[in-house]
Amino acid sequence: MCGRFAVTLPPDAMAQLFAAVPANDLPDVPNYNVCPTNAVHVVTAQNGQRQLGAMRWGFVPHWYKTTSDGPLLINARAETIAEKPAFRAACRERRGIILATGFYEWTRDGDTRLPWYITRTDGAPLAFAAIWQSWAAKGQDDPPIRTAAIVTTGANAPMSAIHHRMPVILTPDDVALWLGEAGKGAATLMRAAPDDALTWHRVARDVNSNRASGPDLITPLGDVIED
Repeated sequence: MCGRFAVTLPPDAMAQLFAAVPANDLPDVPNYNVCPTNAVHVVTAQNGQRQLGAMRWGFVPHWYKTTSDGPLLINARAETIAEKPAFRAACRERRGIILATGFYEWTRDGDTRLPWYITRTDGAPLAFAAIWQSWAAKGQDDPPIRTAAIVTTGANAPMSAIHHRMPVILTPDDVALWLGEAGKGAATLMRAAPDDALTWHRVARDVNSNRASGPDLITPLGDVIED
């Protein structure tokens, strides 16, 4: 799965990377501790143009009466995404890309959760496959909000030492197909990254708190002192 990540790339660089038009309400960066329900940077393709906009991380099905009316859907499993009522329409019609610099996963040592920070081996930004939809409370005048979930799949062999799931990570060659610009066949992209695609290191347990912030969260543990 993916439950926390970091993003440090400036919005203008994100937009240029995907040839997208940036919105005016993008989340502040850098953010070394992006948490569920935070606003995230999402690339979409609409009306023949790519856009970089802000969305709430936590997909809200259309039947929810409030954003917290049911489980917080931050991830969507690739294996069942096309059949789940919450996700199947978005999987066909509303795919996007959530941008990140790296993400966190945890292992356990007894009762202690040990965080790891995971990045691409080549240092490039991560492009998470995502789905999205707009949601609005029925009978209220509040404007709709756009919400998103990261698509996950079974971990590749190295990653499975840390967690049995991982985000679907798109390559530059995958982007047009995932966004629906290159015809059908996006389902073939919902696979684990190659075994050599990612690298990781242990970080301090500070990131276990969703209130923690700052670049020290991604510093290798050997360079920091834990209490």
